[in-house]
Amino acid sequence: MRTQTRMMLIALGIIIWVAGSIYYAYRGAQVLETTKARYWISFFISPLVSAILVFGILKLLRIVSTEWASAALLLAIPGMIGEAIVLSHLSTFMPRIQESSGGRYGAFLFATYAVILGIAELVTLNAAP
Repeated sequence: MRTQTRMMLIALGIIIWVAGSIYYAYRGAQVLETTKARYWISFFISPLVSAILVFGILKLLRIVSTEWASAALLLAIPGMIGEAIVLSHLSTFMPRIQESSGGRYGAFLFATYAVILGIAELVTLNAAP
């Protein structure tokens, strides 16, 4: 993978993290502080939508499947670092979400990163010669 592509993946990871954080800052209470059924539906939909976005980016950038794991990491790392900061100061960055919802928000994040990185790793392992 070229250095330019790596830098683009990191930049896209930052953009995706910022956009997702802004979305949850404004809409998070409606997703996290709702009925159990609505929460669990969102819990399953969020990682799927994120995975479709990430794998669409990988295909659009024509990243070969043997490099999907490292490419997905480059997309995910900015968000993982950023979300660690957000979660440690939830009331500052997401004042509309109750502090008690931090665990639910963290669960969304863990599930999303696990699905994306897990699928990318499986694709890479299956593509390896």
